[in-house]
Amino acid sequence: MLYPLTRSLLFHLDPERAHALALKAIARAGAIPPLRAALAAQFSVRDADSVEAFGIRFPNCVGLAAGYDKDGEGWRGLAALGFGHIEVGTVTPEPQPGNPRPRVFRLPEKKSVINRMGFPGRGAEWVSKRLRGPRPGGVILGVNIGKQKTTPLEAAIDDYTVLMDVFAPLADYLAINISSPNTPGLRQLQERRFLSGLLGGAAARKEVLEQGLGRRVPVLVKLAPDLEPDQLKTAVDVIVESGLDGIIATNTTIGRTGVEDHPVASEAGGLSGAALSELSTEILAAIVQHLGGALPVIGVGGVMGPKEAQDKLDAGATLVQVFTGLIYAGPAIVRDILAAQHGLNSIAAR
Repeated sequence: MLYPLTRSLLFHLDPERAHALALKAIARAGAIPPLRAALAAQFSVRDADSVEAFGIRFPNCVGLAAGYDKDGEGWRGLAALGFGHIEVGTVTPEPQPGNPRPRVFRLPEKKSVINRMGFPGRGAEWVSKRLRGPRPGGVILGVNIGKQKTTPLEAAIDDYTVLMDVFAPLADYLAINISSPNTPGLRQLQERRFLSGLLGGAAARKEVLEQGLGRRVPVLVKLAPDLEPDQLKTAVDVIVESGLDGIIATNTTIGRTGVEDHPVASEAGGLSGAALSELSTEILAAIVQHLGGALPVIGVGGVMGPKEAQDKLDAGATLVQVFTGLIYAGPAIVRDILAAQHGLNSIAAR
């Protein structure tokens, strides 16, 4: 009930500043056991249905997408909001500043955001330190990995394998990000001429890591919503051929359908939130149909509440993720989605 007021106050701040404050607050709450327990009591849903995917048992079907907690600062506190899995990152091998500011733009009337962050972050060594130690409540932890901005496409596999080596011992699964629109040339890695070699190399390293760790290390691939049908089918085929474990659909879009007249629509970057929901679900459904059950798919993009989550599950997603929905709907979004699946009032589901 208080979140609309909190959101109103945060929306008076620069988007990046507001996000940093929110993340710091949830990180501090997560570090204090009584506060973490109070959050879990408020926002978690009892007896949510678990989900089997990629050889992992997820506590529920709702996760936090990469991008919210880029450096692994707040994931323990975020876990108290009821997420069944949390994907930190995107992480690059070395620290990098990302693109110049301003680089995040709200579209409140459309419940959407445009960002051109460009993988800013503290790098793999910093993030790996944040992930060590006890894990709260059995939440599943994923790490989304991306290449350094300065790394040539032909050498991208070197960055991804370095990151796999760092994070395979710490994470339950890894996600290869080749679909952000904000790193120059990155989306070319979705083309067969690059993708076959990249995913073949990743699969080979995955096998070595699994042998060394004595357990599975699922590796997923995150795709863009802007691929043409033939490009999408080709990318999906290469992922299946590589022997990797699943697909995340989708990243943000460079399109502006539904927000063309908004004052910030001309800003470069990826569009997320409600304006992405329909397109993302269409691409998800196309991927699921083309896969024919070969791999599980995580649906992400415009999940603003129970309806959009159910739309993606109905389209064939095994799990869903939220990001911009957390910004607009607030910390009760997971509780609301899971409660709706059981036909419960979200308050009664505490």
